[in-house]
Amino acid sequence: MNDRSLSLPAGCVIRPATASDIWSMRRLVLSAKLDPTQLRWQQFWAIARDGKIIACGQLRNFPGAQELGSLVVAPKWRDRGLGTILAKHLIEQATQPLYLECLGKGLPMFYSHLGFVPISWQELPRPLKFKFALSQFAKTLLKIPVEFMQYQGK
Repeated sequence: MNDRSLSLPAGCVIRPATASDIWSMRRLVLSAKLDPTQLRWQQFWAIARDGKIIACGQLRNFPGAQELGSLVVAPKWRDRGLGTILAKHLIEQATQPLYLECLGKGLPMFYSHLGFVPISWQELPRPLKFKFALSQFAKTLLKIPVEFMQYQGK
């Protein structure tokens, strides 16, 4: 499936999250083994079908920067382009330089095709250096695959 053919499946809507969505989004984030801290429903967008959250992601705000995080698609809805659709929507909503961290080996390729490029920890804005310090430690000392990326556009 190429990016040009991506559209939401029938009956799906993309919308800002509401307070009543928080537990559905927490379950999604925890099921993907992502960081469950700093989940603020006010920063989330969701893809829903029949009122049920099937994908979510958030833009975390920091002084002078934003982080795209907690991007998750429910397992039975994967491989339909929902992650790409939601990531592109979050990129469009960003109002400051946009960053993210990828744990694992496959995610950097996914984000690269959206316009993100790898950067060093030293290139991160100060507030994100603090937030990502533990990941940098894991990358350096424990050799855990972690990539820091900045949105550069397509």
